[in-house]
Amino acid sequence: MRDYHTTQFSPELHGQYKAKAYAAANAKSPLVPFTIPRRNPGEHDVQIEILFCGICHSDLHQVRNEWSTAPTVYPCVPGHEIVGRVTKVGSAVTKFKPGDHAAVGCLVDSDGNCTECRAGLEQFCPHMTLTYNSPDVHLGGVTYGGYSDSIVVKDDFVLRVPSNLNLAGAAPLLCAGITTYSPMRHWGVTKDKKVGVVGLGGLGHMAVKIAHGLGAHVVVFTTSTNKKEDALRLGADDVIISRNTDQMSKHVGSFDFILDAVSAEHDINAYIQLLGRDGNITIIGSPNKPYAVSAISLLLKRRSLSGTLIGGIAETQEMLDFCGKNNITADVEIIPIQKVNEAYDRLSRADVKYRFSIDMASLKSQ
Repeated sequence: MRDYHTTQFSPELHGQYKAKAYAAANAKSPLVPFTIPRRNPGEHDVQIEILFCGICHSDLHQVRNEWSTAPTVYPCVPGHEIVGRVTKVGSAVTKFKPGDHAAVGCLVDSDGNCTECRAGLEQFCPHMTLTYNSPDVHLGGVTYGGYSDSIVVKDDFVLRVPSNLNLAGAAPLLCAGITTYSPMRHWGVTKDKKVGVVGLGGLGHMAVKIAHGLGAHVVVFTTSTNKKEDALRLGADDVIISRNTDQMSKHVGSFDFILDAVSAEHDINAYIQLLGRDGNITIIGSPNKPYAVSAISLLLKRRSLSGTLIGGIAETQEMLDFCGKNNITADVEIIPIQKVNEAYDRLSRADVKYRFSIDMASLKSQ
């Protein structure tokens, strides 16, 4: 694996420092120790010592170059569920000071001027900069993510972490949390709404907690009878075995909103027919094959099918504050960075309840 310090960058000339990280050299290689450049903080920048970084399923896809629409540039340092401690701030930064806990999610910049940015929807900005594998306008090459000991981010894209939240469990909120919170807010999930959650994995378990926190009547759909007890523990009011046609038929036309977090191939029409008038089903999973959707199921009750991804910066902060108020964090298994490849293998088998959170202090021993 080549080191960018010797091939492209000069820290002395470009105002950089060296940071420890874990990176993949290609789609087949494991993640291994690596040294990356980080820019020295400018006047609007915040430098953060990373304490925990969640492992998102998209990290696995990106490292293995499984997305044709977003080909991976190597070396790749993944990670966009970042919580840490502020170590330095630029002269123009007023919202953060050294010692504060702070967070960084999937975005580290946008153009700030487009229609999407002006609406607070930076996640749809055509010129957004992702936390990793996006063009790095400061240093050249691509951005590097949170599997690192530190990161430097523009202050507008740094978030406050409520002081009562466990930091390891808070890390996945920066992707799994906002990915499930945003559509619920958009489609008006409130008290007494009947909300379904399809799939009880990394995203699904967060959806259950957040819907419960919003006061909804929460129903989990699962193919596994052994997940019922856990679904109820997480805040579900009811659990439906989706393969049981009798159980499914009892709920036809009764849901206000359903969040579909399943990426495996499945029949979405079975869930569309459960929606009431003006009900919505939002997909946040991404199956390989296109859905075959029955138009008549949508027409009969003015139902709608939509998709979404993460949320804007203001909404992400709103989500963190909501989670702080309701003491919501992800259920995590904390691992050292040295076990990240094992965690990837387990993640590919869905062998985790429900997210991995990397203790980045383990990187200091490298």
